[in-house]
Amino acid sequence: MDRTKAILFFVLVFLLVVLAFIFFKNSGSERIKKPGEIPQPAVSTQAPIEKSTRKVTLFFLREEDSRLVPEERNIVSDPSTVREAEEVIAELIRGSQTGLVSSLPAETKLVQLFITKEGVAYVDFSKDLVDKHPSGSAAEISTVYSIVNSLAYNLKPIKKVFILIEGEERETLGGHISLDHPFLPDYSLIVKE
Repeated sequence: MDRTKAILFFVLVFLLVVLAFIFFKNSGSERIKKPGEIPQPAVSTQAPIEKSTRKVTLFFLREEDSRLVPEERNIVSDPSTVREAEEVIAELIRGSQTGLVSSLPAETKLVQLFITKEGVAYVDFSKDLVDKHPSGSAAEISTVYSIVNSLAYNLKPIKKVFILIEGEERETLGGHISLDHPFLPDYSLIVKE
């Protein structure tokens, strides 16, 4: 038994010496690289992948007669109706590019959007939609139908739109239009050109 312990002891000492030799031999060979010696990442020669886009029609308020006027935009085309609906809402929030009245306050955020199998889009906005909304029934009608018509007109799976604020049903935006039900599109409010 003593002989086995002695052999094991010498093997461990030998391994320790070999490891120490390897460690100290390699530790002195590292040096700090100068900026010119650092390899640069390879530059891709491929063109960036372009996402396909499609035209959509948004509806904004014309102040003189409170009618909705169409305005075309390009959005990123996506197989997901929800993603395209989110893009439509984002463009409505950005506002008109032709001088029409924007139907949503610029501070408004889209909290969430989902679509049921029956084609009801639930569009959940931040409370800025209510807090920063101009007063008056015409302003409320234009906001509701700007959202509803823009979604239903461009995205065929959407049949109705339910507007929520911070995840909750709300009686009205500002005291005029009841928000306790989903809205069908109303294309009679749109100016015919």
